[in-house]
Amino acid sequence: MRARVLYATLTGNNEDVADVIIAEFERLGVQTIKEDISDVEALDLNPTTQDILVTVVYTFDLGTLADEAIDFYEDLPDVDLQGVTYGVAGSGDVYYGKDYGTAVDILEEQFSKTAGIHGASGVKVNLRPDAKATDELQKFTQALVQKASNN
Repeated sequence: MRARVLYATLTGNNEDVADVIIAEFERLGVQTIKEDISDVEALDLNPTTQDILVTVVYTFDLGTLADEAIDFYEDLPDVDLQGVTYGVAGSGDVYYGKDYGTAVDILEEQFSKTAGIHGASGVKVNLRPDAKATDELQKFTQALVQKASNN
Protein backbone atom coordinates (compact mmCIF):
# COMPACT_ATOMS: atom_id res chain seq x y z
CA MET A 1 0.00 0.00 0.00
CA ARG A 2 1.21 3.52 -0.84
CA ALA A 3 0.35 6.86 0.74
CA ARG A 4 1.14 10.42 -0.25
CA VAL A 5 1.14 13.19 2.35
CA LEU A 6 1.00 16.78 1.10
CA TYR A 7 1.54 19.59 3.57
CA ALA A 8 1.79 23.38 3.81
CA THR A 9 3.39 25.11 6.78
CA LEU A 10 4.60 28.51 7.93
CA THR A 11 5.57 27.71 11.51
CA GLY A 12 6.58 24.07 11.15
CA ASN A 13 3.48 22.86 13.03
CA ASN A 14 1.89 21.25 9.99
CA GLU A 15 5.09 19.50 9.07
CA ASP A 16 5.04 18.08 12.60
CA VAL A 17 1.44 16.93 12.01
CA ALA A 18 2.48 15.36 8.70
CA ASP A 19 5.41 13.62 10.39
CA VAL A 20 3.12 12.02 13.00
CA ILE A 21 0.88 10.72 10.20
CA ILE A 22 3.87 9.46 8.21
CA ALA A 23 5.37 7.70 11.23
CA GLU A 24 2.08 5.86 11.76
CA PHE A 25 1.83 4.93 8.08
CA GLU A 26 5.36 3.54 8.23
CA ARG A 27 4.60 1.65 11.46
CA LEU A 28 1.68 0.06 9.60
CA GLY A 29 3.94 -0.89 6.68
CA VAL A 30 2.60 1.72 4.26
CA GLN A 31 5.13 3.13 1.80
CA THR A 32 4.84 6.91 2.18
CA ILE A 33 5.93 10.01 0.26
CA LYS A 34 5.93 13.46 1.88
CA GLU A 35 5.72 16.56 -0.32
CA ASP A 36 5.14 20.28 0.06
CA ILE A 37 1.68 20.92 -1.43
CA SER A 38 3.00 23.90 -3.40
CA ASP A 39 5.23 21.50 -5.36
CA VAL A 40 2.31 19.29 -6.43
CA GLU A 41 -0.05 19.93 -9.33
CA ALA A 42 -3.41 18.43 -8.44
CA LEU A 43 -4.13 17.75 -12.11
CA ASP A 44 -1.00 15.56 -12.25
CA LEU A 45 -2.29 13.24 -9.52
CA ASN A 46 -2.80 9.75 -10.85
CA PRO A 47 -4.95 7.30 -8.87
CA THR A 48 -2.55 4.49 -9.71
CA THR A 49 0.37 6.14 -7.87
CA GLN A 50 -1.13 6.17 -4.37
CA ASP A 51 -3.82 4.31 -2.45
CA ILE A 52 -4.14 7.05 0.18
CA LEU A 53 -3.83 10.82 -0.21
CA VAL A 54 -3.57 13.07 2.86
CA THR A 55 -3.40 16.85 2.90
CA VAL A 56 -2.16 18.74 5.95
CA VAL A 57 -2.73 22.48 5.68
CA TYR A 58 -3.03 25.48 7.96
CA THR A 59 -5.81 28.01 8.20
CA PHE A 60 -4.83 31.53 7.25
CA ASP A 61 -6.33 34.98 7.68
CA LEU A 62 -9.96 34.92 8.86
CA GLY A 63 -10.43 31.22 8.20
CA THR A 64 -9.08 31.04 4.67
CA LEU A 65 -7.01 28.35 3.02
CA ALA A 66 -3.22 28.64 3.02
CA ASP A 67 -1.94 30.40 -0.11
CA GLU A 68 0.28 27.41 -0.93
CA ALA A 69 -2.79 25.19 -1.24
CA ILE A 70 -5.06 27.43 -3.34
CA ASP A 71 -4.02 26.11 -6.77
CA PHE A 72 -4.35 22.53 -5.50
CA TYR A 73 -7.78 23.35 -4.06
CA GLU A 74 -9.04 24.98 -7.25
CA ASP A 75 -7.98 22.06 -9.45
CA LEU A 76 -9.11 19.28 -7.10
CA PRO A 77 -12.67 18.82 -8.46
CA ASP A 78 -11.18 18.07 -11.89
CA VAL A 79 -8.87 15.34 -10.59
CA ASP A 80 -9.56 11.64 -11.05
CA LEU A 81 -9.21 10.12 -7.57
CA GLN A 82 -11.23 7.00 -8.35
CA GLY A 83 -10.28 4.37 -5.75
CA VAL A 84 -8.05 6.72 -3.73
CA THR A 85 -8.81 7.05 -0.02
CA TYR A 86 -8.34 10.61 1.23
CA GLY A 87 -8.05 12.41 4.53
CA VAL A 88 -7.40 15.96 5.70
CA ALA A 89 -5.67 17.24 8.82
CA GLY A 90 -4.19 20.55 9.86
CA SER A 91 -2.95 22.65 12.70
CA GLY A 92 -4.53 25.87 13.82
CA ASP A 93 -4.87 28.03 16.89
CA VAL A 94 -8.01 27.88 19.05
CA TYR A 95 -7.39 31.57 19.76
CA TYR A 96 -9.12 32.29 16.42
CA GLY A 97 -12.44 30.86 17.62
CA LYS A 98 -14.85 30.06 14.78
CA ASP A 99 -11.99 30.30 12.27
CA TYR A 100 -10.00 27.57 14.06
CA GLY A 101 -8.91 24.88 11.60
CA THR A 102 -11.40 25.82 8.89
CA ALA A 103 -8.87 24.85 6.20
CA VAL A 104 -9.56 21.22 7.14
CA ASP A 105 -13.28 21.73 6.52
CA ILE A 106 -12.67 23.64 3.26
CA LEU A 107 -10.46 20.89 1.81
CA GLU A 108 -12.74 18.07 2.97
CA GLU A 109 -15.62 19.77 1.14
CA GLN A 110 -13.51 20.07 -2.01
CA PHE A 111 -12.38 16.43 -1.83
CA SER A 112 -16.05 15.42 -1.62
CA LYS A 113 -16.41 16.68 -5.21
CA THR A 114 -13.94 14.06 -6.45
CA ALA A 115 -14.44 10.34 -6.99
CA GLY A 116 -12.13 9.73 -4.02
CA ILE A 117 -13.15 7.76 -0.95
CA HIS A 118 -13.49 9.65 2.34
CA GLY A 119 -11.34 7.61 4.69
CA ALA A 120 -11.61 9.40 8.04
CA SER A 121 -12.99 12.56 9.57
CA GLY A 122 -10.62 15.51 9.42
CA VAL A 123 -8.35 16.21 12.36
CA LYS A 124 -7.68 19.71 13.72
CA VAL A 125 -4.62 20.12 15.91
CA ASN A 126 -4.19 23.11 18.20
CA LEU A 127 -0.72 24.39 17.32
CA ARG A 128 1.74 21.48 17.63
CA PRO A 129 0.74 17.85 18.13
CA ASP A 130 0.74 17.03 21.86
CA ALA A 131 0.14 13.52 23.23
CA LYS A 132 -3.65 13.74 22.76
CA ALA A 133 -3.37 15.08 19.20
CA THR A 134 -0.73 12.47 18.35
CA ASP A 135 -3.11 9.74 19.47
CA GLU A 136 -5.92 11.27 17.40
CA LEU A 137 -3.65 11.52 14.33
CA GLN A 138 -2.56 7.90 14.75
CA LYS A 139 -6.20 6.77 14.89
CA PHE A 140 -6.95 8.94 11.84
CA THR A 141 -4.10 7.24 9.95
CA GLN A 142 -5.22 3.78 11.05
CA ALA A 143 -8.76 4.53 9.81
CA LEU A 144 -7.37 5.61 6.42
CA VAL A 145 -5.39 2.39 6.09
CA GLN A 146 -8.40 0.31 7.14
CA LYS A 147 -10.66 2.05 4.63
CA ALA A 148 -8.08 1.72 1.82
CA SER A 149 -7.61 -1.97 2.65
CA ASN A 150 -11.33 -2.60 2.21
CA ASN A 151 -11.47 -1.06 -1.27
